[in-house]
Amino acid sequence: MTSRYTDQDIEHYDRPRRRTRPRTKDRPTYDDAVDGVVVTVDRGRYTLLLDGHKVMAMKARPLGRKGVVVGDRVRVVGDTTGDDGSLARIVEVHERITTLRRTADDDDPVERVIVSNADQLVIVTALADPEPQPRLIDRALVAAYDAGMQPLLCLTKADLADPETLLVTYRSLGVPWVVTQRGGDLTDLRAQLHERTSVMVGSSGVGKSTLVNALVPTAYRDVGHVNAVTGRGRHTSTSAFMLALPDNEGWIIDTPGIRSFGLAHVQPEHLIEAFPDLDEMTEDCPRGCTHGTDEPECGLDDAVQAGTADPVRVESFRRLLAARSEPLY
Repeated sequence: MTSRYTDQDIEHYDRPRRRTRPRTKDRPTYDDAVDGVVVTVDRGRYTLLLDGHKVMAMKARPLGRKGVVVGDRVRVVGDTTGDDGSLARIVEVHERITTLRRTADDDDPVERVIVSNADQLVIVTALADPEPQPRLIDRALVAAYDAGMQPLLCLTKADLADPETLLVTYRSLGVPWVVTQRGGDLTDLRAQLHERTSVMVGSSGVGKSTLVNALVPTAYRDVGHVNAVTGRGRHTSTSAFMLALPDNEGWIIDTPGIRSFGLAHVQPEHLIEAFPDLDEMTEDCPRGCTHGTDEPECGLDDAVQAGTADPVRVESFRRLLAARSEPLY
Protein backbone atom coordinates (compact mmCIF):
# COMPACT_ATOMS: atom_id res chain seq x y z
CA MET A 1 0.00 0.00 0.00
CA THR A 2 1.51 3.29 -1.04
CA SER A 3 1.79 6.23 1.29
CA ARG A 4 -0.66 9.04 0.86
CA TYR A 5 2.14 11.59 0.99
CA THR A 6 5.46 11.81 -0.85
CA ASP A 7 8.76 12.93 0.58
CA GLN A 8 8.06 16.35 -0.89
CA ASP A 9 4.86 16.89 1.12
CA ILE A 10 5.16 18.68 4.46
CA GLU A 11 2.58 16.27 5.91
CA HIS A 12 5.11 13.47 5.36
CA TYR A 13 7.07 14.56 8.39
CA ASP A 14 5.90 13.38 11.82
CA ARG A 15 4.24 16.07 13.85
CA PRO A 16 5.18 16.31 17.53
CA ARG A 17 2.65 14.47 19.63
CA ARG A 18 0.79 16.12 22.48
CA ARG A 19 2.16 15.72 25.99
CA THR A 20 5.49 14.40 24.71
CA ARG A 21 7.45 16.87 26.81
CA PRO A 22 9.18 15.04 29.68
CA ARG A 23 7.42 15.75 32.96
CA THR A 24 9.40 16.88 35.96
CA LYS A 25 8.63 17.53 39.59
CA ASP A 26 11.00 20.46 39.57
CA ARG A 27 9.22 23.76 39.69
CA PRO A 28 10.58 27.31 39.51
CA THR A 29 11.57 28.63 42.93
CA TYR A 30 11.06 32.28 42.02
CA ASP A 31 13.84 33.32 44.37
CA ASP A 32 13.78 36.76 42.77
CA ALA A 33 10.06 37.30 43.44
CA VAL A 34 9.01 40.34 45.43
CA ASP A 35 6.00 40.83 47.69
CA GLY A 36 3.08 43.06 46.82
CA VAL A 37 -0.58 43.63 47.60
CA VAL A 38 -3.47 43.70 45.11
CA VAL A 39 -5.23 47.08 45.21
CA THR A 40 -7.68 46.64 42.32
CA VAL A 41 -8.69 44.14 39.63
CA ASP A 42 -9.88 45.05 36.15
CA ARG A 43 -10.60 42.52 33.37
CA GLY A 44 -7.80 40.12 34.17
CA ARG A 45 -5.25 42.80 35.01
CA TYR A 46 -4.15 43.41 38.58
CA THR A 47 -2.83 46.66 40.00
CA LEU A 48 -0.36 45.96 42.78
CA LEU A 49 1.38 48.09 45.33
CA LEU A 50 5.09 47.26 45.60
CA ASP A 51 7.40 49.30 47.80
CA GLY A 52 5.22 52.39 47.52
CA HIS A 53 4.70 52.34 43.75
CA LYS A 54 2.02 50.74 41.57
CA VAL A 55 2.70 47.87 39.18
CA MET A 56 0.45 46.29 36.57
CA ALA A 57 0.47 42.49 36.56
CA MET A 58 -1.20 39.41 35.17
CA LYS A 59 -1.72 36.02 36.77
CA ALA A 60 0.81 33.31 35.90
CA ARG A 61 -0.57 30.21 34.17
CA PRO A 62 0.53 27.77 36.93
CA LEU A 63 -1.98 29.45 39.27
CA GLY A 64 -4.74 27.96 37.11
CA ARG A 65 -8.21 29.02 38.16
CA LYS A 66 -7.08 30.22 41.57
CA GLY A 67 -8.75 33.57 42.05
CA VAL A 68 -6.81 36.70 42.94
CA VAL A 69 -8.80 39.44 44.68
CA VAL A 70 -8.26 42.86 46.19
CA GLY A 71 -6.35 42.57 49.45
CA ASP A 72 -4.38 39.48 48.46
CA ARG A 73 -0.71 39.39 49.41
CA VAL A 74 1.17 38.05 46.39
CA ARG A 75 4.65 37.29 45.07
CA VAL A 76 5.57 38.85 41.74
CA VAL A 77 8.27 38.35 39.11
CA GLY A 78 9.09 40.11 35.85
CA ASP A 79 9.05 43.83 35.17
CA THR A 80 8.16 45.44 38.51
CA THR A 81 9.31 48.95 37.59
CA GLY A 82 5.78 50.22 37.12
CA ASP A 83 6.76 51.99 33.90
CA ASP A 84 4.13 52.53 31.20
CA GLY A 85 3.63 49.31 29.24
CA SER A 86 5.36 47.14 31.82
CA LEU A 87 3.68 43.95 32.99
CA ALA A 88 4.69 41.71 35.88
CA ARG A 89 3.46 38.20 36.74
CA ILE A 90 1.78 37.03 39.94
CA VAL A 91 3.29 33.63 40.70
CA GLU A 92 2.05 32.97 44.22
CA VAL A 93 -0.80 34.05 46.51
CA HIS A 94 -0.04 34.00 50.22
CA GLU A 95 -2.48 32.29 52.57
CA ARG A 96 -5.40 34.55 53.37
CA ILE A 97 -6.09 35.63 56.95
CA THR A 98 -9.75 36.46 56.26
CA THR A 99 -12.00 36.15 53.23
CA LEU A 100 -15.23 38.09 52.83
CA ARG A 101 -17.59 35.97 50.73
CA ARG A 102 -21.07 36.22 49.34
CA THR A 103 -23.20 34.34 46.85
CA ALA A 104 -25.25 36.02 44.15
CA ASP A 105 -28.45 34.48 45.55
CA ASP A 106 -29.39 32.34 48.51
CA ASP A 107 -29.74 29.24 46.31
CA ASP A 108 -26.50 29.89 44.42
CA PRO A 109 -23.87 27.30 45.48
CA VAL A 110 -21.00 29.34 44.01
CA GLU A 111 -19.19 31.48 46.55
CA ARG A 112 -17.57 34.70 45.45
CA VAL A 113 -14.71 36.17 47.41
CA ILE A 114 -15.12 39.93 47.54
CA VAL A 115 -11.87 40.89 49.31
CA SER A 116 -9.26 39.21 51.48
CA ASN A 117 -7.10 39.99 54.50
CA ALA A 118 -9.39 42.70 55.89
CA ASP A 119 -10.13 42.73 59.61
CA GLN A 120 -13.13 45.09 59.70
CA LEU A 121 -16.36 45.33 57.71
CA VAL A 122 -17.82 48.84 57.66
CA ILE A 123 -21.53 48.59 56.84
CA VAL A 124 -22.49 52.00 55.48
CA THR A 125 -26.19 52.80 55.54
CA ALA A 126 -28.09 56.07 55.15
CA LEU A 127 -30.67 57.03 57.72
CA ALA A 128 -32.77 58.52 54.91
CA ASP A 129 -32.60 59.08 51.15
CA PRO A 130 -32.45 56.12 50.58
CA GLU A 131 -34.26 54.53 53.50
CA PRO A 132 -32.24 52.05 55.57
CA GLN A 133 -32.56 48.34 54.77
CA PRO A 134 -32.29 46.38 58.04
CA ARG A 135 -32.35 43.03 56.26
CA LEU A 136 -29.36 44.00 54.14
CA ILE A 137 -27.58 45.20 57.27
CA ASP A 138 -28.36 41.87 58.96
CA ARG A 139 -26.96 39.93 56.03
CA ALA A 140 -23.77 42.01 56.00
CA LEU A 141 -23.38 41.36 59.74
CA VAL A 142 -23.74 37.62 59.15
CA ALA A 143 -21.07 37.78 56.43
CA ALA A 144 -18.73 39.69 58.77
CA TYR A 145 -19.15 37.21 61.63
CA ASP A 146 -18.71 34.27 59.25
CA ALA A 147 -15.47 35.78 57.92
CA GLY A 148 -14.11 36.47 61.38
CA MET A 149 -14.19 40.23 60.81
CA GLN A 150 -15.19 42.96 63.26
CA PRO A 151 -18.34 44.74 62.02
CA LEU A 152 -18.81 48.50 62.25
CA LEU A 153 -22.13 50.20 61.53
CA CYS A 154 -21.61 53.58 59.87
CA LEU A 155 -24.79 55.67 59.71
CA THR A 156 -24.74 58.53 57.20
CA LYS A 157 -27.04 61.52 56.55
CA ALA A 158 -27.78 62.00 60.26
CA ASP A 159 -29.02 65.48 59.41
CA LEU A 160 -32.06 63.87 57.75
CA ALA A 161 -33.22 61.39 60.43
CA ASP A 162 -32.69 60.34 64.05
CA PRO A 163 -30.10 57.50 64.27
CA GLU A 164 -31.62 56.11 67.46
CA THR A 165 -34.51 54.56 65.53
CA LEU A 166 -32.06 52.20 63.80
CA LEU A 167 -29.49 51.84 66.57
CA VAL A 168 -31.99 50.35 69.01
CA THR A 169 -32.21 47.32 66.74
CA TYR A 170 -28.49 46.53 66.92
CA ARG A 171 -27.44 47.73 70.35
CA SER A 172 -28.17 44.34 71.96
CA LEU A 173 -25.76 42.65 69.55
CA GLY A 174 -22.92 44.86 70.70
CA VAL A 175 -22.22 46.15 67.19
CA PRO A 176 -20.03 49.29 67.36
CA TRP A 177 -21.33 52.29 65.43
CA VAL A 178 -20.51 55.80 64.26
CA VAL A 179 -22.83 58.53 62.99
CA THR A 180 -21.87 60.95 60.21
CA GLN A 181 -23.41 63.64 58.05
CA ARG A 182 -22.31 65.46 54.91
CA GLY A 183 -19.53 67.90 55.73
CA GLY A 184 -19.49 66.77 59.37
CA ASP A 185 -16.64 65.77 61.66
CA LEU A 186 -15.19 62.32 60.88
CA THR A 187 -13.02 62.03 63.99
CA ASP A 188 -14.99 59.08 65.41
CA LEU A 189 -14.88 57.22 62.10
CA ARG A 190 -11.15 57.83 61.66
CA ALA A 191 -10.56 56.44 65.15
CA GLN A 192 -12.39 53.22 64.22
CA LEU A 193 -10.36 52.89 61.01
CA HIS A 194 -7.00 53.61 62.64
CA GLU A 195 -4.35 50.97 61.81
CA ARG A 196 -6.94 48.58 60.41
CA THR A 197 -7.83 47.23 56.97
CA SER A 198 -11.51 48.02 56.54
CA VAL A 199 -13.93 47.03 53.77
CA MET A 200 -16.75 49.49 53.13
CA VAL A 201 -19.99 47.96 51.86
CA GLY A 202 -23.44 49.41 51.36
CA SER A 203 -26.22 50.08 48.89
CA SER A 204 -25.76 52.61 46.11
CA GLY A 205 -26.52 56.15 47.17
CA VAL A 206 -25.80 55.79 50.90
CA GLY A 207 -22.77 58.09 50.73
CA LYS A 208 -20.00 55.52 50.68
CA SER A 209 -17.93 57.20 47.97
CA THR A 210 -18.48 60.58 49.64
CA LEU A 211 -16.96 59.17 52.83
CA VAL A 212 -14.02 57.70 50.93
CA ASN A 213 -13.28 61.06 49.27
CA ALA A 214 -13.42 62.79 52.67
CA LEU A 215 -11.12 60.21 54.27
CA VAL A 216 -8.69 60.09 51.33
CA PRO A 217 -8.80 63.45 49.50
CA THR A 218 -6.77 62.06 46.58
CA ALA A 219 -9.21 59.19 45.96
CA TYR A 220 -11.50 61.10 43.56
CA ARG A 221 -14.21 58.42 43.72
CA ASP A 222 -17.32 59.23 41.67
CA VAL A 223 -20.33 60.33 43.69
CA GLY A 224 -23.87 59.40 42.60
CA HIS A 225 -27.38 60.51 43.50
CA VAL A 226 -30.53 58.75 44.61
CA ASN A 227 -33.30 58.29 42.06
CA ALA A 228 -36.36 60.20 43.28
CA VAL A 229 -38.75 57.60 41.80
CA THR A 230 -37.15 54.28 42.80
CA GLY A 231 -35.41 55.50 45.95
CA ARG A 232 -32.24 53.70 44.85
CA GLY A 233 -28.80 55.03 44.15
CA ARG A 234 -26.77 54.81 40.98
CA HIS A 235 -23.69 52.57 40.90
CA THR A 236 -20.63 54.84 40.94
CA SER A 237 -17.95 52.36 42.03
CA THR A 238 -17.57 49.56 39.49
CA SER A 239 -14.83 47.57 41.20
CA ALA A 240 -13.25 47.17 44.60
CA PHE A 241 -10.37 49.57 45.21
CA MET A 242 -7.90 49.56 48.10
CA LEU A 243 -6.67 52.94 49.36
CA ALA A 244 -4.17 53.93 52.02
CA LEU A 245 -5.39 56.36 54.67
CA PRO A 246 -3.28 59.51 55.12
CA ASP A 247 -0.11 59.16 57.20
CA ASN A 248 -0.22 55.34 56.83
CA GLU A 249 -2.91 55.05 59.48
CA GLY A 250 -4.63 52.11 57.83
CA TRP A 251 -6.36 50.93 54.67
CA ILE A 252 -9.89 51.16 53.34
CA ILE A 253 -11.38 49.13 50.50
CA ASP A 254 -14.23 50.78 48.63
CA THR A 255 -16.60 48.30 46.95
CA PRO A 256 -19.41 48.69 44.40
CA GLY A 257 -22.89 49.27 45.79
CA ILE A 258 -24.70 46.04 46.62
CA ARG A 259 -28.38 45.15 46.22
CA SER A 260 -28.12 41.54 47.39
CA PHE A 261 -25.94 39.59 49.78
CA GLY A 262 -26.43 35.84 49.35
CA LEU A 263 -25.47 33.76 52.39
CA ALA A 264 -25.85 30.21 51.09
CA HIS A 265 -22.33 29.41 52.34
CA VAL A 266 -22.95 30.35 56.01
CA GLN A 267 -23.63 27.55 58.49
CA PRO A 268 -25.59 28.20 61.74
CA GLU A 269 -22.92 26.57 63.90
CA HIS A 270 -20.34 28.95 62.47
CA LEU A 271 -22.50 32.01 63.03
CA ILE A 272 -23.14 31.38 66.72
CA GLU A 273 -19.39 31.06 67.33
CA ALA A 274 -19.26 34.84 66.88
CA PHE A 275 -21.29 35.15 70.10
CA PRO A 276 -19.30 33.21 72.73
CA ASP A 277 -21.83 33.89 75.50
CA LEU A 278 -24.67 32.40 73.46
CA ASP A 279 -22.52 29.60 72.06
CA GLU A 280 -21.80 28.41 75.59
CA MET A 281 -25.54 28.08 76.24
CA THR A 282 -26.02 25.70 73.30
CA GLU A 283 -23.64 22.98 74.47
CA ASP A 284 -26.54 20.70 75.46
CA CYS A 285 -28.62 21.34 72.33
CA PRO A 286 -29.81 18.22 70.43
CA ARG A 287 -27.71 17.18 67.47
CA GLY A 288 -28.56 19.21 64.38
CA CYS A 289 -30.11 22.09 66.32
CA THR A 290 -29.88 25.31 64.32
CA HIS A 291 -30.75 27.45 67.39
CA GLY A 292 -33.62 29.04 65.49
CA THR A 293 -36.95 30.16 66.92
CA ASP A 294 -38.80 26.91 66.09
CA GLU A 295 -36.12 24.49 67.33
CA PRO A 296 -37.36 22.20 70.14
CA GLU A 297 -35.24 21.89 73.27
CA CYS A 298 -32.81 24.61 72.18
CA GLY A 299 -30.41 25.70 74.89
CA LEU A 300 -31.09 29.35 74.13
CA ASP A 301 -34.74 28.94 75.14
CA ASP A 302 -33.70 27.20 78.35
CA ALA A 303 -31.26 30.01 79.14
CA VAL A 304 -33.93 32.67 78.58
CA GLN A 305 -36.38 30.85 80.84
CA ALA A 306 -33.69 30.45 83.51
CA GLY A 307 -32.89 34.15 83.35
CA THR A 308 -29.25 33.59 82.35
CA ALA A 309 -29.65 34.97 78.84
CA ASP A 310 -30.83 38.39 77.66
CA PRO A 311 -34.01 37.66 75.65
CA VAL A 312 -33.45 40.72 73.45
CA ARG A 313 -29.95 39.53 72.55
CA VAL A 314 -31.21 36.02 71.78
CA GLU A 315 -33.98 37.45 69.62
CA SER A 316 -31.45 39.63 67.78
CA PHE A 317 -29.18 36.64 67.13
CA ARG A 318 -32.12 34.65 65.79
CA ARG A 319 -33.01 37.53 63.50
CA LEU A 320 -29.52 37.32 62.01
CA LEU A 321 -29.91 33.56 61.71
CA ALA A 322 -33.19 33.99 59.86
CA ALA A 323 -31.59 36.58 57.55
CA ARG A 324 -29.70 33.73 55.86
CA SER A 325 -32.86 32.52 54.17
CA GLU A 326 -35.39 35.35 54.28
CA PRO A 327 -35.88 37.29 51.02
CA LEU A 328 -34.23 40.70 50.97
CA TYR A 329 -37.33 42.50 49.69
